[in-house]
Amino acid sequence: MLKAWARSCLSRPACSRLFSARQRLYAGAEFVHRDSSENNADTPFEFTEENKKRLETIIGNYPGGHKAAAVIPALDLAQRQHGWLPLSAMHKVAEVLGMSRMRVYEVATFYTMFNRNPIGKYHIEVCTTTPCMLCGSQQILDTLRNKLGIDIGETTDDGMFTLSEAECLAACVNAPMMMIGDDYYEDLTPELTEEIIDSFAKGQRPKPGPRGRFAAEPHGRLTSLTEPPTGPGFGVRDDL
Repeated sequence: MLKAWARSCLSRPACSRLFSARQRLYAGAEFVHRDSSENNADTPFEFTEENKKRLETIIGNYPGGHKAAAVIPALDLAQRQHGWLPLSAMHKVAEVLGMSRMRVYEVATFYTMFNRNPIGKYHIEVCTTTPCMLCGSQQILDTLRNKLGIDIGETTDDGMFTLSEAECLAACVNAPMMMIGDDYYEDLTPELTEEIIDSFAKGQRPKPGPRGRFAAEPHGRLTSLTEPPTGPGFGVRDDL
């Protein structure tokens, strides 16, 4: 039944264009490696002595004979050291973990947390999933486009900022939000977004987290958990 639907859909020009466009997008932008002067098998990469010790500790968290289980944290460590994840870093991870290179490629291309091409010093990821979209994430994206002069997937000429669109980053209560590096910036408005970017441009690190509230509590008064918690045995039958 599903195959019949797909054939029917693909027979319609608009649907066919959608499928082929997505195929080109994911095949070209996500999975296929193209050698460049800064990203090829000969790009210099070696774990620092400090990170070699970290890697030994990471591998030690897994049973003997299962070093391959450390591939995700090992790739993350390589990316943090280099700033992004070149092909040569994947090869080094494969060598250290005793894996085939193809298996490492499979992991690196599956998880969007791995940046396989150069990015700016500050990687801005704006969540545009439904809760953030309903709370104005498009305005945040437009603000960043206008302020930085770049579009999604691009980096500013000075190499400072890269702009990306992200799926749910699990801060829905504090929407709209963006992630810069490892930090969340929440409850955004266009004005707050510009202030945050200005701070980074000056070499400062703005305080991460919500804007205008402590955590994820309601903006107004509390609507639940407004009384002290009851003690043990509350509501339990007397004979128990």
